Amino acid sequence: MKSLTARRRHILALVANGHTNAQIGRLLGIHERTVNRHLAEIFHTLGARDRAHAVAIALVVGELGTHQIHLPNEQKETAA
Repeated sequence: MKSLTARRRHILALVANGHTNAQIGRLLGIHERTVNRHLAEIFHTLGARDRAHAVAIALVVGELGTHQIHLPNEQKETAA
């Protein structure tokens, strides 16, 4: 499997943390359509069908680490 670029890994980490495409675009200073194109390539590269599937595959194959996913405070308490 081809690996993701650093930019695409960053975008996927933002997706994993619950950001919308519009929010990602604002955070990175790029247009939402550019985020859409990056996500389409991420899905293709990973063989994913949607955002959640892409995050799950990326975690399994090592493209993302669990340290990159930040749980909201309420979820941290129940996960402990």
